[in-house]
Amino acid sequence: MIPSMRSLTAEEYVEAFKSFLDHSTEHQCMDEFNKEQLPNIMAGFHCASHKVKHASLLLRGFPGSSEQDLKMIRILQAVHPGVLIDNEIVEPNPQHVAAYKELVNQAPDLQNVSFIWHQLTSSEYEQQVKEKGTHKKFDFIHMIQMLYRVEDIPNTIKFFHSCLDPHGKLLIIILSDSSGWASLWKKHRDCLPSTDSGHYITSSSITDVLTRLGVEYRVYEFPSGWDITECFIEGDAVGGLMMDFLTGTKDFLGTAPPALRQRLREALSQPECSSTKDGRVIFSNNLSMIVVEP
Repeated sequence: MIPSMRSLTAEEYVEAFKSFLDHSTEHQCMDEFNKEQLPNIMAGFHCASHKVKHASLLLRGFPGSSEQDLKMIRILQAVHPGVLIDNEIVEPNPQHVAAYKELVNQAPDLQNVSFIWHQLTSSEYEQQVKEKGTHKKFDFIHMIQMLYRVEDIPNTIKFFHSCLDPHGKLLIIILSDSSGWASLWKKHRDCLPSTDSGHYITSSSITDVLTRLGVEYRVYEFPSGWDITECFIEGDAVGGLMMDFLTGTKDFLGTAPPALRQRLREALSQPECSSTKDGRVIFSNNLSMIVVEP
């Protein structure tokens, strides 16, 4: 008897996501943005003296984003040398919090950085802030690939935008409308199982919200690819993990009906989703970096 389809647990998602990172240029894409644009963005923070504290609020959205957090902190240190950084992290998963703390403990160059940990979802953090009446202001808030799991996206963006200092910036990193994900979710939604509870959103959904809120923003587009060749190889373990990540389903290839597996593979091979290079199938994973003004 074939087991029924079910969503990935948090631990299973981490494993599938690691396979995605190992075969994609997601982090390299973010590194390019950090190198080309982030120093100029952070240079705009008000800094009257080295006594000024730069407060940053990091809303973590995916396993492994702590490495990106620390890279951004180091850029802030380089742009504003000697400034104390008051850093707050919002992360609901206790394993991710522990892993992040361990990473911080192993980093000798963070002496001027303080860390406050909130083991909460973004909505729980918002509720806590409103109940306590302590509306702290931040120079820099980032949401890296985290809005897919937020229940009320417009109000979440509105709240955290209200947490910006007058010279601060909100950075939202989300999948681009030019990505294969956008086409997959728009044109081939019927190929995906109903087990994944995530929001199928791309950059235009976010910019529409920002436009309705009447706030200024800039969008930076960066190309990224994901080698999904193994998805088309029967019995390949890596391909199995990739399909699990794509669908949010545990053992998708082993539990999905054959017709559903076939439709999804056909959708993935369409030119609006993927291209072929040197015999490899590269899925478009393009990202939009949206920088929001206060």
